[in-house]
Amino acid sequence: MKPRIFISLLAGAVLSGIGFYFAFRNVPMELLAESLAGVNFFWLLPGAVVGLFSFAVRAMRWRLILGSTLKLSFFSAFHPVMIAFMINSVLPGRIGELARPAIIKKQDNVPFTLGLTTIAAERFLDAITLILLFAWVIATVHIDPGLEAGFRGHRFDRQTLENLSAALVRLCIIAAAVIAAVSIPAVERFLKKIITKTPFVVLPPKSRLARKMHQKISIPLVSVLDNILAGISMVKQPVMLFMCVFYSFAIWLLQAFALYVLAMGFAGISLGFAEMTSVFIIICFFIMLPSVPGYWGLWEAGGVFAMALFGVTSNLAAGFSIVSHVMLIIPVIITGVFSAVVTGVNILKIASQEDAGGGDTAERRS
Repeated sequence: MKPRIFISLLAGAVLSGIGFYFAFRNVPMELLAESLAGVNFFWLLPGAVVGLFSFAVRAMRWRLILGSTLKLSFFSAFHPVMIAFMINSVLPGRIGELARPAIIKKQDNVPFTLGLTTIAAERFLDAITLILLFAWVIATVHIDPGLEAGFRGHRFDRQTLENLSAALVRLCIIAAAVIAAVSIPAVERFLKKIITKTPFVVLPPKSRLARKMHQKISIPLVSVLDNILAGISMVKQPVMLFMCVFYSFAIWLLQAFALYVLAMGFAGISLGFAEMTSVFIIICFFIMLPSVPGYWGLWEAGGVFAMALFGVTSNLAAGFSIVSHVMLIIPVIITGVFSAVVTGVNILKIASQEDAGGGDTAERRS
């Protein structure tokens, strides 16, 4: 075996071990073992495959959003996506969101602010999709105001769910207003004028310091603004926007379908796809709360609460929630580590980069 291949394999094994340690150190192993005892393992594999495929759809959506300004191959988008979600699964603070634009900046010379803005656009699409799916849940599922369920210190009720939903709606309204405003050409010109003229207004117009501020601050800020506008340019292209919305629904419904497939392996659970989709959407709202890496505890508590709406006992719901969580997160960690190895990405370095390209000029690709 060639030394380089051996080193890559060794690095992958070490990264996998570290990743699994951080991801599973908060897992109640005794409950996981008890839950696995009654599972038909045949359904774990197809459920995991469906869940992983949803990340391929994420890569296609991100590639489409980026495609308004530059072209990336599928794997140039897929590998950073998997590395980012793997980091989110094992490290706190969801810093994988910053790792993804750092990776494509390094590998494809994509300005950091452009990459970061496209990820913000993704999150906006995800939020809108979840709000619409939650509205469907509220319209079709009765949520008892007195119902309360919990798991290992996390307790949820209908009020918690409604508060999270209301906060997400407010955030989407603010984001939509900002996107709509900066997408207006007159507003864009006005912002650029303020940025470029400010040094000559706050300082003597002909001074050396004013010219230096214009060169070192104003021009880079205009470049950042251009990258931000490029990242949200899909709002001006109806066909692209429609496809992004389609991909967004596909992503979340595929994850719900993965849980539906897994449920076939649990003798005591007989929920239909619509009911399991409701369960998954409710879980998604609860895991928005701050938590340990990988959402351990919140995912399970949300699952117990959601499945109680359909008459599933708390013990069975907790077992299913733990197994479904493990089923979805293991392929992400393994694939993320594989992506890091094959692309040669130094995960620790890329996740902690500080020169995150705020003043880059965009090198656009057609």
